[in-house]
Amino acid sequence: MITILSIIALGLFLGMRHATDPDHVIAVSTIVAHHRTARDAAWVGVFWGIGHGLTVLAVGSAIILLGWVIPARVGLSMEFSVGLMLMLLGAWNLRGVFGAVDAVHTKGSSSHPHVHSHAHAHGDYVHTHTHEHDPEQHPHRPEQTPLGWLDQRFGRLSLYQILRPLAVGVVHGLAGSAAVALLVLAAIQDARWAILYLVVFGIGTIGGMMLVTAAMAVPLAKAANRSMRLRHGLRVASGLVSLAFGLFLAYRVAFVEGLFKLR
Repeated sequence: MITILSIIALGLFLGMRHATDPDHVIAVSTIVAHHRTARDAAWVGVFWGIGHGLTVLAVGSAIILLGWVIPARVGLSMEFSVGLMLMLLGAWNLRGVFGAVDAVHTKGSSSHPHVHSHAHAHGDYVHTHTHEHDPEQHPHRPEQTPLGWLDQRFGRLSLYQILRPLAVGVVHGLAGSAAVALLVLAAIQDARWAILYLVVFGIGTIGGMMLVTAAMAVPLAKAANRSMRLRHGLRVASGLVSLAFGLFLAYRVAFVEGLFKLR
């Protein structure tokens, strides 16, 4: 007989286990690579888990209570979107890192011996232009950048820092909610207990991803303290892995599992 304690224990355990799925970890690693403390990285995991858990709860509840049936092609489309998202996250990471690589220093004229050009950052925004260091002269104020504009308007709420992992969690939740709900239905016949399981499963996923992201931030923080080159190397690695895994996942869903095959 299924008891409430067994539902809670199973939901928490499987939720934490679900957070360690390769596509989940790879996706959040591209976001965590931009944070330098375990606390900030843990919040990435929390918001990813919230987006994932709410989506699984909403779709799973509709399947359990309303008898929704998710067509196979729709399910494959959601999995394909995960592959596309991983490719996008990987490309975003690689673009940010390569944009931060120092450009070749240009020779200054005799009247401006210290004029040169190299890449530099304002927050996460990296760009290159000529400027002087003697005295320090910059052609624009720090807030006159795309991310500076966002920081100025959303910095207090950190909305765009929240929405990024939240959106990634929603996509992952859409891709896996049907399987989770059907698994629950097979084991738990009572709809109320099944919904409770989905809630606890979501809480376990949040906790699991929070621990995963905090753990990933530790080597990143050490890398940042040692050298910028090492930190860039880790970001390149996360971007390449995300891009490669996204390509693999999209190919498998599209051609092996038959999303793009004519019926």
